[in-house]
Amino acid sequence: MSQEHLSLFELNQNIKEQLNDAFPLSYWVVAEISEIRTVRSGHCYLELIEKDEKSDQVKAKARATIWAFTYRMLKPYFETTTKQELSAGIKVLLKVTIEFQEVYGFSLNIKDIDPNFTLGDIARRKLEVIRQLEDDGVMEMNKEVELAEVPQKLAIISSPTAAGYEDFIKQLQNNNEGYVVYHKLFPAIMQGDEAETSIISALEQIYNYENLFDAVVIIRGGGSTADLMCFDSYILALNIAQFPLPILTGIGHERDESVADMVAHTRLKTPTAVAEFVIERINRFDSYLLDLKDHFAAITQQLLVDESHRLEKAALRFQPVLTKALANKKQYQIEAAQRLHFSARNYFDKQHTFYAHVKESVHYLSKKLIRSSVQNQSFLTTKLKLELVGFIRNQKQKIALNQRTIELSDPKKILERGYTLTYKDEKLIKGLSDIKIGDKLTTLTKAGEIVSRIEKLSDKK
Repeated sequence: MSQEHLSLFELNQNIKEQLNDAFPLSYWVVAEISEIRTVRSGHCYLELIEKDEKSDQVKAKARATIWAFTYRMLKPYFETTTKQELSAGIKVLLKVTIEFQEVYGFSLNIKDIDPNFTLGDIARRKLEVIRQLEDDGVMEMNKEVELAEVPQKLAIISSPTAAGYEDFIKQLQNNNEGYVVYHKLFPAIMQGDEAETSIISALEQIYNYENLFDAVVIIRGGGSTADLMCFDSYILALNIAQFPLPILTGIGHERDESVADMVAHTRLKTPTAVAEFVIERINRFDSYLLDLKDHFAAITQQLLVDESHRLEKAALRFQPVLTKALANKKQYQIEAAQRLHFSARNYFDKQHTFYAHVKESVHYLSKKLIRSSVQNQSFLTTKLKLELVGFIRNQKQKIALNQRTIELSDPKKILERGYTLTYKDEKLIKGLSDIKIGDKLTTLTKAGEIVSRIEKLSDKK
């Protein structure tokens, strides 16, 4: 059975008519821009969302369009008023009409934007962050960290390719006084959704080496308000406020200072201004040392002059006393010289008498010692002669005895008594162990040699 039906076009056309009848006027709508893009024709296409304040979940979404003619007027007006680009992530108050196209469906056509609402929303969110930091009691914490009088070791958080970073380094290195400032870059993303996490990560890296640095420098060149919104983040501000090293900021914007600026130890307008601040602080301390040196030199010079005058006055008072003292000393020296002359003469007289007595004593003792030595030598000579004669006699007797022993031990004498000597290969045989069957032996007798060969061995024990 056939049913009554509509084509898709007819249905969409019906919806369009119903929406036109139900929403004939324009409406002011609050939404957050989640996506925005501009096409070559000049039209701008957006995606608008609304988030739940507690869960941050998206609870509404709609497509929107700003036609080229309108966009050319709204964009500069909005950006001039708010000092920030019309970009994703900001909340806006839009005047819209409701449209429904049979092909493209539902969308909003933006007719106007109230920049004051966006300014107010940004200010409100910023104020909420500031109040939260005040409630946490951390707003002044980093300001209370002592900054070194000579901050020469800096940890820098910046994008390595940023012009602001290059300006900072040039200003730091090309200072007129030739001061050397050591610096280490900790790269970070300085704008967009990832900036907050990236900067906090760089701070955590620096924290691991906090003893190596005097201060932390966060720098970024100028940019739109949207680009710099990350520096109003509560989490980033909390990390800066509680960091153990003093933090200097040079974020490079001319609008009101960011929350990061407010909690930092020292806020400066630009990266170059941070470098100038560091150099000026070093120069101020250098000047203080020079002034201290000059002051010390002046005081020392004055002390020398005063002491010179005092010595001159003392010399004038001291001269009569010195003259009298010298006269007394001179008289004393004359008398002392006389006493010394008398004492020395008396001493040498006594010494002469003593040495004359000693000379006589030595002469007498020497003669006595020589006489005794001569007598002792004569006695020793006689004794030595007697002992020598006895020794020679004994030695002659020993020689005669040894000669008799040698004669009796001569092998010829042994042979003459009927004994024989047997050799094997010219080696004397002392026992049976020295020979074996078949050996050729030579036996010496008084009459001559006997050559024999062993046929049999018998061991008689």
